Amino acid sequence: MLLGCIADDFTGATDLASTLVRMGMRTVQVIGVPDGPLPEADAIVIALKSRTAPVGDAIAWSLAACDALLAGGARQIMFKICSTFDSTPAGNIGPVADALMKKLGAAFAIACPAFPTNGRTVFQGHLFVGHALLSESGMENHPLTPMTDANLVRVMAAQTEASVGLLPFVTVDQGAGAIRKALGALREQGRRYAIADAVTDAHLMALGEAIAQHPMLIGGSGIAMGLPENFRAAGLLPARDDAAALPAHVGHAAVLAGSCSRATLSQIGLARDHMPTLELDALATPDAAALAAQAITWLEGRIGAGPVLIAASAPPERVAALQAKLGREAAGVLLENALSEVAAHLVARGVRRLLVAGGETSGAVVQRLGVQSLRIGAEIDPGVPWTWAEGSGPAMHLALKSGNFGARDMFVKAFDHA
Repeated sequence: MLLGCIADDFTGATDLASTLVRMGMRTVQVIGVPDGPLPEADAIVIALKSRTAPVGDAIAWSLAACDALLAGGARQIMFKICSTFDSTPAGNIGPVADALMKKLGAAFAIACPAFPTNGRTVFQGHLFVGHALLSESGMENHPLTPMTDANLVRVMAAQTEASVGLLPFVTVDQGAGAIRKALGALREQGRRYAIADAVTDAHLMALGEAIAQHPMLIGGSGIAMGLPENFRAAGLLPARDDAAALPAHVGHAAVLAGSCSRATLSQIGLARDHMPTLELDALATPDAAALAAQAITWLEGRIGAGPVLIAASAPPERVAALQAKLGREAAGVLLENALSEVAAHLVARGVRRLLVAGGETSGAVVQRLGVQSLRIGAEIDPGVPWTWAEGSGPAMHLALKSGNFGARDMFVKAFDHA
């Protein structure tokens, strides 16, 4: 293993792993802190469900994951966060980063969530989603991590006692040499972190080249684009043309959607015209077992004729009403429990190609199915690959989609790729 990655949610881990495969690294995603030896691969991504966990748990899990990666020989550690910098003033990005920096003896790290292919760019320290500031993109309504400030220097500084600086566009645009010089100056000023601007893939490649010797970096999957070439330049990574190879697909197909993002709601809207679709209403039926029973009854006679879609997604006002009724955490757990139970039923009925939308939903589903590792294959859309999932249940093709990712027709075209 060359690169060890710690991801704070499951879809983000898959997104990162897909980027590494696309750049020629054989990559395996491991679900949770591993109990035994790591799989053989160029890069390992350990997927945690730590983004919205209590801070103490997030730190403990991340440090345990770091220990496992170091024991497996990782030469560099990446702390993978969401491309929308999902967090709260209490964390978990800052506290986990502080703990990992101490573990690694690192004095400085850059943080960059940019992913231009999916419309995530950072300019003058401000994160944009498409043409909108993060705080005006819909993320301000996120049910668990509402992002009301687009200034990432401010957001990061609120989560750590360390000093946070800015690596501005004018420097990044000059390339790796200028970046290295500026990072040295920031360290000398006493900065421990730097938010890095990036608006193109070329910027991400330059950032990756500039931090080849850094023990740790923080960012979305985009920043990983430049890392494989560092290992090739050092003679450690051979050229590969089969990094995305997976077994042939078999079995029935289904989609489970729990994300309430604008992108996922749009994908559901288009899919209604192309596949049987059931939309569960948690506000009307605030009981996980009852919701799962509704879905299981509806599925009778529908599995096998083509993909089916079961969604528990809802627009912001319905989500807010459910949270007001049950509480934010309880509302999230309700949907996760319902959809993970439906996933188990689908697999028991022969579904072997399953696409799951939403980070928290994906985490619940892979845990319910007993998935232990995912070998990463080709992408459906940028950041969303098919994977080969193995664990305590049957091996199968599984795609875990961040709520914000994917083209509007993603649910329709996904099964043409697997």
